[in-house]
Amino acid sequence: MGLRVNNRSVLVVEDEADIAQLLRLHLADFCDEIVVTGNGGEGLRIAGTRSWGLIILDLGLPGIGGLEICRRIRQRMAYTPILVLTAKDTEFDRVLGLETGADDYVTKPFCLPELMARVKAIFRRCAALQGETAANDEVILRHDDLVIDCTRRMVQVDAQTVELTAKEFDLLAHFARRPQQVFSRAQLLDQVWGYGHEGYEHTVNSHINRLRAKIEHDPSRPRHIVTVWGVGYKLGR
Repeated sequence: MGLRVNNRSVLVVEDEADIAQLLRLHLADFCDEIVVTGNGGEGLRIAGTRSWGLIILDLGLPGIGGLEICRRIRQRMAYTPILVLTAKDTEFDRVLGLETGADDYVTKPFCLPELMARVKAIFRRCAALQGETAANDEVILRHDDLVIDCTRRMVQVDAQTVELTAKEFDLLAHFARRPQQVFSRAQLLDQVWGYGHEGYEHTVNSHINRLRAKIEHDPSRPRHIVTVWGVGYKLGR
C-alpha cells in the first residue's frame, strides 16, 4: 500500500485527560474526525483498524509505550503520519523519536497555536506528496544502483531492499525528484518537514548520515547524497 492520507482524521493517544480534551477541542476546528484513547495497547489496536490522516502519540503511556507503538506502525506497508507529543525534551529523546519514524516531535508544555500549525503543516506536506505522486507518471525513480518505488514507498540498492524510516524515505524521494538541484538545510526542513524548524538543522545532518549509511556503498565517499560545501546537499555528482 502507498501513501494514503486522503482525509483529516486524527487519532490522539494521550493519557493526560486535560491535554487530550484540549487537543480534541482545537483539532475539531479543521479535522474531519478525532478519536482519543489514553492507553497504549488500545491506541495501537485502533491505529491498525483504518487509514488515519495523522496519529498524535504520547511517549509515556500505560500499556505499550509510544516509541514501541511508533516502531510497530512503521513496520506496516501503509504510511501514516505521526506526531510525537511528550514531556521528554532532551536532544537524545527528540532525535530518537524522529529516527524511530515520527514525522515531528513536540515537547510538553507546548504552545497550542504552534502545535496546531505543525499539525496543519503535516497535512499540507502529505497532500503535496500525494499530488506529486499522482502527477508524476514515473513513480519509479532511479539513480545508478538506487531504485525508489514512490507508490509502495520501497527502496532498493543493488536489487536489495533497504529499510528506511518515513522521513528518510521522504528526504530521498525529494532529492530523487529533483536530481542535481542543491538544497540548503533550511530548504529541506521547510520542504520535507513542512515548515521551518529553527535550530533543528542538526536533524537534517542526522537523517542524511543515516541515509548514507543505508544506501551508499562507502558512506565516507557518497555517490547518491552528495555534500555541496557551504550550501547543502544534492542527489548525484
